[in-house]
Amino acid sequence: MDEDRRWIDRREALTRLGVKAQTLYAYVSRGRIAARPDPAHPRRSLYAAADVARLCGADTQDAATARPAQGAAARGEADLTSSVSLFAGGRLFYRGLDAIQLAEQATVEDVARRLWDARPDDCFAGLKPRIDPIVGGATRRRILAVLGRRLTEDRSMRAHDVPSLKREAGALLNEVVDSVSGPGPRLYFHQRLARGLKAPERDSHLLRRALILGAEAGLSDAVLATRTAAAGGAPLAGAVLAGLTTLEGSVLGALDDVVAYVGEARRDPEEAARRWIALRGSPPGFGGWNVTPDDPRAAALLKAADLGDELAAIRAEGERASGRKADFGLALALISRRLELGPTGAGDLLMLGRLIGLIAHALDQVIDGSPIRARMRYVGPEPGAN
Repeated sequence: MDEDRRWIDRREALTRLGVKAQTLYAYVSRGRIAARPDPAHPRRSLYAAADVARLCGADTQDAATARPAQGAAARGEADLTSSVSLFAGGRLFYRGLDAIQLAEQATVEDVARRLWDARPDDCFAGLKPRIDPIVGGATRRRILAVLGRRLTEDRSMRAHDVPSLKREAGALLNEVVDSVSGPGPRLYFHQRLARGLKAPERDSHLLRRALILGAEAGLSDAVLATRTAAAGGAPLAGAVLAGLTTLEGSVLGALDDVVAYVGEARRDPEEAARRWIALRGSPPGFGGWNVTPDDPRAAALLKAADLGDELAAIRAEGERASGRKADFGLALALISRRLELGPTGAGDLLMLGRLIGLIAHALDQVIDGSPIRARMRYVGPEPGAN
């Protein structure tokens, strides 16, 4: 990065500008100062020194009367700050810790507490099954039904203090897991889910890894929907429901193509790759699901999968024919096939994993998030036009 675009911390920005923190945040939300998470302290932000310097000159009028926003806000895009996760240098970090390393040993509960910044107090302690659980039907339907019911029962996120909000997050995730797992011993989440999904106990570690690595994928439509609902005062379940229904429309349909490709390629990997390349230019599951070109999640999940020759051939032939590495969507589809989770298994794993990350974004938005600002430019007929 050029020296004139270097980044400074909040204290230095406030000192240079001579304003209060609220004014600094207003400048950021209106696109007048660029901000990014601090890699060394993910809960903090850094600010563009050049933007601060510009505002220290003649252009220092109050943000409410300033010139029209530039950059993202001027294009009608939302500009968000987040302390949840970061992709940097080919690595994925959850609040400063490497997600790949976490997936090796950490439980889903451990990672949820980290993403939610709820580690000092155990938000899962003492949780019991609900006496009227939602059971029966497809896994995704049960997840959405739990969230819909909680939406009508719970208070706005604004009505909670921080500790009670994080306890509600723990209770919400616990209730979703119960709806999938059904009755049985109160084991770790991944073990309970293995019971409900009828996956072998010896392979439950693959569910744990898939949920942890699938919890976060950077900024997406689902994250924006979740944060917008949270900022608007929705209950936690409502904010997460907004994100998951967005995920259902924008992502899970594309995952169905990956699952279909895996099913076809089991019979003839070479012919399946050739057909999809002719149809779309590339087989589904090779490159399109990666957040960055060096996204490490698929390789980490597949390394632990022990796929067997048949499924390994699907990955190898697809990579050879497309010239691209397998992406996280393919990893989920192969894991689902390996565990015999059925045609919706990959999507079920993705929804359960993203549930954890979307809860994190809802909490982060309410507790630490900057205001969400987006501009809408009218391009319709002039008033009175026929």
